[in-house]
Amino acid sequence: MLEESFSHLGLPGSFAFGLGLLEIGCTVIYLLPRTAVLGAILLTGYLGGAILTTLRVGDSWIMPLLLGVLIWGGLWLRDRNLRAKLPFVQ
Repeated sequence: MLEESFSHLGLPGSFAFGLGLLEIGCTVIYLLPRTAVLGAILLTGYLGGAILTTLRVGDSWIMPLLLGVLIWGGLWLRDRNLRAKLPFVQ
C-alpha cells in the first residue's frame, strides 16, 4: 500500500522512512514551546512540498493546506507573543 502510494506520487518507496523522520522531527520542534515558531515554519515548508507533490499528480491539495492552517492557528492560540504581533483585531 505504501509502495503504491509513493509510486503514484512519482517517488521511490525508500523515501518513506526519511520523510517520516523529517515530519516527526519538525513536529517535535513545533510541540516544544521555546521552538514552536521554528517548528511551524518547518512544517509549513514540509506541507508546501506535499501540496506541490499532490498538485503535480492531480490529487487534492486541500488536506495539507488545512493542516498548515491548523498548525498556525494552534500556535496563534497558545502563544501570546504571536497574538500580539499578528492580531486579528486591533
